[in-house]
Amino acid sequence: MSFDLEGLRKAVATHGRVARVVIAAFDGSSPRETGAAMLVWPGGQSGTIGGGALEFDAAARAFEAQGLRRVPLGPALGQCCGGTVTLLTEIYDAERVAGLGGQLVARSVDGRDASLAVQRILTRARGTGAPVSPLLLDGWMIEPVTRATRPLWVYGAGHVGRAIVAVLAPLPEFAITWVDTGADRFPADPPDGVTLLPAANPADVVRYAPPDAEHLILTYSHALDLDLCHRVLSQGFSTAGLIGSATKRARFRKRLAALGHSDAQISRIACPIGDPDLGKHPQAIAVGVVSRLLSGNRQQNSIKEQGQ
Repeated sequence: MSFDLEGLRKAVATHGRVARVVIAAFDGSSPRETGAAMLVWPGGQSGTIGGGALEFDAAARAFEAQGLRRVPLGPALGQCCGGTVTLLTEIYDAERVAGLGGQLVARSVDGRDASLAVQRILTRARGTGAPVSPLLLDGWMIEPVTRATRPLWVYGAGHVGRAIVAVLAPLPEFAITWVDTGADRFPADPPDGVTLLPAANPADVVRYAPPDAEHLILTYSHALDLDLCHRVLSQGFSTAGLIGSATKRARFRKRLAALGHSDAQISRIACPIGDPDLGKHPQAIAVGVVSRLLSGNRQQNSIKEQGQ
């Protein structure tokens, strides 16, 4: 988890004073991980710290219980988790948000100066860019600022494209570029943070995708899908998925081979996308696609950790 600074800025700009409640630490069982946060304002909220009763209680107290508060889930709220959660509640307005920036949000929550342990973490993170997980240490709350690290290009704003983007957009790790043939193809109220890219020929914009981008090809036209696959295979990419059936996959393999792509290259395009066992409903396809994207990320993180 990380500090969604852009989301906080938007909330403050819209609602004025906003309370941010974050799980700073926990002992035993917890409904969410350290760093999970929600924003609360009069009459509304966004994000979640989980737990049902915990979240309801935290939202109700958001403007009166600032600072750190330990909540024993069983005795205090009657929850079955059996753990104790430490919540940090802070009030933000335009002036306070304006003072935030950089790659970390680190602040004293009880008035103490930074200990040597805190100083080491901050120096290492700011000096080398070493990753930092959300942490409550020696009276300081340290959180990395949300950064989108996975460029994802989605081609096609039909039912499946809309379902996939709707699920992925709230996940802060994805920087989504959504491509279709015209502005009228996109929903009137697209998700926040998604870059819309109308292009008369979507295949022409593939070259602007970074070499580590992930691509999902979901257009209404098989001819356009084929051209998109050809363009993606002709440059660097991380992963690629093509909506379709086993028959479409077989035909595309032949056509892409005729365009000069090797079997190994063509095999990097997953088709069908998602999990066929879940069915063909757009939301079912979206669930399968997102599951595979997130599973792949966990595998990559595991590989990185083993190599350290």
